[in-house]
Amino acid sequence: MIILQFIAVIIIGYLLGSIPSGVLVSKLFAKVDVREFGSGKIGATNVLRTAGKKAAALVLLIDVLKGALAVIFAGLIVGRNYLVIGENFGLGLLVAQVLAALAAIAGHNWSVFLGFKGGRGVATFFGGLAALCPVAALFGSEVFIIGAGLTRFASLGSIAGVVGTYSILIPLTIFNGFPLEYLIYTLIGTVLIVIMHRENIGRLLSGRERRLGEKAKPVNSELSEEIVE
Repeated sequence: MIILQFIAVIIIGYLLGSIPSGVLVSKLFAKVDVREFGSGKIGATNVLRTAGKKAAALVLLIDVLKGALAVIFAGLIVGRNYLVIGENFGLGLLVAQVLAALAAIAGHNWSVFLGFKGGRGVATFFGGLAALCPVAALFGSEVFIIGAGLTRFASLGSIAGVVGTYSILIPLTIFNGFPLEYLIYTLIGTVLIVIMHRENIGRLLSGRERRLGEKAKPVNSELSEEIVE
């Protein structure tokens, strides 16, 4: 029974994450497809460049909620059920919630509704973490805001935020007894998000990364510029 619940948790988390809020909101606010501009991603940063601040704020809120709701639904589905595996390991509520949150990130990045394309998963990562461990989510969000605010690079702020979150959870896990599941979630989430930012890292190193506030150009024109350079 609990195995079926875990499967349901993963499917629901993935489908929640797959909701293409960036595409829907950008079309509603600006009558454009965010995938055709800037990075081609569907997250709040690219929506900001194509559809404005209000649209970006709404996308950010929805993407955060996708991660948080995945965790909440996992708790409702699994509840107190627990499956013992061996002597030192078991499947219970925390594992289900972590799987649901990771599935939501996967859904956001590889949405079934967008041909398995999407965003980079930062807001959904923090939404899931906010439902799992609010203290760590608050710390990581502050690192993101400070990093992005000082440098004007959302990508750099995002990477700093997730790496900072994982880093703070290491001592919290070792010395304060925080659940190991939280650390595993942030580790996997951080690796995924850094991988999804690999193109941004390349542009940062070459001095071609887009700053916050810059308007997005059509995808084809940006690709042409990169080829010329």
